[in-house]
Amino acid sequence: MRIGVVTFPGSLDEVDAARAVRLAGGEPVSLWHGDADLRGVDAVVLPGGFSYGDYLRAGAIARFAPVMDVLVPAAQDGLPVLGICNGFQVLCEAHLLPGALVRNDHQLFVCRDQRLRIERTDTAWTCDYEPGQEITITLKNGEGAYVADEVTLDELEAEGRVVARYVGVNPNGSRRDIAGISNARGNVVGLMPHPEHAVEPGFGPSLDGLPFFTSVLRRVVAA
Repeated sequence: MRIGVVTFPGSLDEVDAARAVRLAGGEPVSLWHGDADLRGVDAVVLPGGFSYGDYLRAGAIARFAPVMDVLVPAAQDGLPVLGICNGFQVLCEAHLLPGALVRNDHQLFVCRDQRLRIERTDTAWTCDYEPGQEITITLKNGEGAYVADEVTLDELEAEGRVVARYVGVNPNGSRRDIAGISNARGNVVGLMPHPEHAVEPGFGPSLDGLPFFTSVLRRVVAA
C-alpha cells in the first residue's frame, strides 16, 4: 500500500512519518506541497513541523498549498488522511476537521512523553487499537491546545468523534482533554501527539504509535 507523506516548507517530521509507514509494512511516497498531484496514493499523512514558519497562524498558509486543492476533495470522498501536530492544524484550517489549535495555556513549548487514551477505534487510523487502550507517545508543541465552541464539542462527544484524550495531565489546555478528533466518516484524523516517534525499539518511549500506521494499511486492504 502506498502512503503519501506531504512536505511543506518548514515540515520537520516527514522523514519520521515515512519511516513509520515503512516499518508498518507500507510504501511511503513523498508528496511536495507545490504539486497538485497525489500520485495515486492510498492514504496521506500530513506531518508535524512549522509549515511556512507558522507566520500567519499555524497551518493557515499550508491550507492554500496546491497539494491541498486535490487533498481536500479526496478526503471528502473517503481518502484516509492523518494530520499529526502541524498536520492537525492544517486539517482544521482546511475545514476537514472542526475547531482550532491555539497557543498552549501556559504559553510554553512542551516536549514530553504523553499518556493517551484511545477512544474511537473504528477510524481508518485507529482500528488496530482496543477501545479505552492507554498508550504513551511523544508530544511536542507550542500551539497544541484544541479549542471549539460548546456546541461543536458536544457534537464531537455525542457522535463519538473524540479519537484520543490526554490522561493524567492536560499538557496544553485542550478543551475536554482532547488530543485527537476525526471527521464523522472516520477517514480523516487529527492528532496533536506524534505516533511516528514511537514505532521502533530504542527510539521513543514505546512502540505504541505503530498501530496508527498498521491500522490504515489494514483498512485500505479491506476496502
